[in-house]
Amino acid sequence: MKTTFATALILAASLGLAACDNASDKAKDAQEHKEAAQQQMDKAQEHVNEAAKENAQGNKDAAEAQQKAQQESTPSGAAPAPADATTPAPSKN
Repeated sequence: MKTTFATALILAASLGLAACDNASDKAKDAQEHKEAAQQQMDKAQEHVNEAAKENAQGNKDAAEAQQKAQQESTPSGAAPAPADATTPAPSKN
């Protein structure tokens, strides 16, 4: 009877320790996954920031190109055409 009780007690203690170790292992795994996810989120945020900077630079370059094209299309010595330049002059009879 004493050996049966001792065996049962040892088995229960083993299972209890195994369950506790399992929980701590799961907690460690969860912490590792959390840290890995945080690193990936930081990396993704860096990519988003880089893309935003490139987009802003692209917009700035496009605006400069458009302004340069407008300056080249208008001769520097020519005055802008009057607003009513398309209306024909009245004929003298």
